[in-house]
Amino acid sequence: MKKSGRYKTDGLAEDQYEDGSHGLVLQNLRHIQDKLEIEEIETCELYRATDKLTEIYDQEHRFTAADICNMHENWLGTVYGWAGKYRQVTISKGGFTFALPRFIPQLMADFEKSELSRYTPCNFADREEQVQALAIVHTELLLIHPFREGNGRLSRLLAMLMALQAGLPPLDFSEFEGERKEEYFAAVRKGLDRDYRPMEKFFTAVISRTLQAYERK
Repeated sequence: MKKSGRYKTDGLAEDQYEDGSHGLVLQNLRHIQDKLEIEEIETCELYRATDKLTEIYDQEHRFTAADICNMHENWLGTVYGWAGKYRQVTISKGGFTFALPRFIPQLMADFEKSELSRYTPCNFADREEQVQALAIVHTELLLIHPFREGNGRLSRLLAMLMALQAGLPPLDFSEFEGERKEEYFAAVRKGLDRDYRPMEKFFTAVISRTLQAYERK
């Protein structure tokens, strides 16, 4: 298996790398070879897409699998040719294998009929219901990991859009980074057993941190 930074994949078409990047930068439309440069572009494009998507999806919008693809393409469409398309490679991280490619279309269809239909629009007034909705949708989307790259950031973007539907400010996701990163990934894996309590703790902390910062402004 070929190693690509954060992930291991099975080396199919989407696992092509830019010549001269030493296997660190996926083949991209801009032919960028430097890892830091491509990461900076992805970040800038995410900010741009976030501003646009907050205008597209209002408080009454019920998200669909097609919306998830649209969000990914909107973000990375100028960077990768496969943006917005379900991955065709098997991805694993830390010994954990995400959903196999052949199952992704059906899993996303089920995700739309179940979690997205039940928890969006996320206009729950009760904080406990808000946390539950965010945690379940976030965990289930990450377990599917529908795209070749950017699943974590896209899942956080969806959570932010859902939080806005609930009347919350843009979420501060620094709680998911740093020393708690492995704990966060463990919370994702707990979702395999439909145990969302660890992720609910994360979102409770995220909302608390966000509101504290918002109140200080």
